[in-house]
Amino acid sequence: MARNILILGASYGSLLATKLLMAGHNVTLVCRRKTAELINREGTEVRIKLRDEAVHRAIMSRDLPGRLDASPPEDVDLERYDLVGLAMQEPQYANHTIRVLLIRIAEARLPCLSIMNMPPLPYLKRIPAFARMDLEEAYTNAQVWERFEPGLVTLCSPDPQAFRPPEEAANVLHVGLPTNFKAASFEDPAHSALLRELEAGIDAVTLDGKDVPVKLRVFDSLFVPLAKWSMLLTGNYRCITPHEPRSIRDAVHQDLALSRSIYEHVDAIARRLGADPADQVPFEKYAGAAESLLKPSSAARAVARGAPFIERVDLLVKLIGDQLGMPNAEIDRTVEVVDTRLDERIVPG
Repeated sequence: MARNILILGASYGSLLATKLLMAGHNVTLVCRRKTAELINREGTEVRIKLRDEAVHRAIMSRDLPGRLDASPPEDVDLERYDLVGLAMQEPQYANHTIRVLLIRIAEARLPCLSIMNMPPLPYLKRIPAFARMDLEEAYTNAQVWERFEPGLVTLCSPDPQAFRPPEEAANVLHVGLPTNFKAASFEDPAHSALLRELEAGIDAVTLDGKDVPVKLRVFDSLFVPLAKWSMLLTGNYRCITPHEPRSIRDAVHQDLALSRSIYEHVDAIARRLGADPADQVPFEKYAGAAESLLKPSSAARAVARGAPFIERVDLLVKLIGDQLGMPNAEIDRTVEVVDTRLDERIVPG
């Protein structure tokens, strides 16, 4: 049965969209009007490397069994959709037209699968340990999430590494590390069954008889997606330096012992919140994957471009650690560097 999926964000979101299209589902990407016109005219192109192949394949949406279209937020008809994917960077949800669409999504009570690094606040409310924590400071505008029922929001760890090549059009995405999306289940078993249906459909896809990487994996534990926090605090945010950004590989491997200490501290925070060690990814596995991550993280690239806001998982983890009585000097140092770089964007009035 073909499902209709709405995905907010046409950059990283096009990766999940392509996997869904390959499984025969229909997807609408929400983006700027100019980008929507490009996608509706030419489709999307996702470049991904299959196992044991040296060259990336170009997967064109026009060649896939599912139907793809794109729309600016103000033109979306929500009655069409079974599921909403949240694939924009967290600061983008503060945009007025996106906020209006979020209000409509919340009022329609559509199940939402976030593939943001920054977990939506309603998702955190599903975890009892967060009940008394004050975390709103880490969000660009925490009020955008107020109307959502926690049980209708789940989180999917965006582990695959992908980027838009700067020399290409806005409908092209290059996948550098084709790992899996790891989603927590919904509160409602019917919504979780939908996720598992999508998981099975993506699993069955082949290309020229070969398996296609980047799967959707669904877990009962709410903590599995939070395993990404250790990776973000050890690698992604430490790509941001007082000067030029560095690659994830250099951030992790320049001082491997220090990286391990940060990674294990964030893992310990997750366990204090209720995570099982089985929910987490061993440091050795992450460090091995980081060897191939030769570019700065998206957060570091955004800071280097002069972005005034980025997702602040670094600040979120600091706030959680502080309120649990588990501060960490290296995390504090990272937050200070990011704060300083972002403050440089503020022009005195």
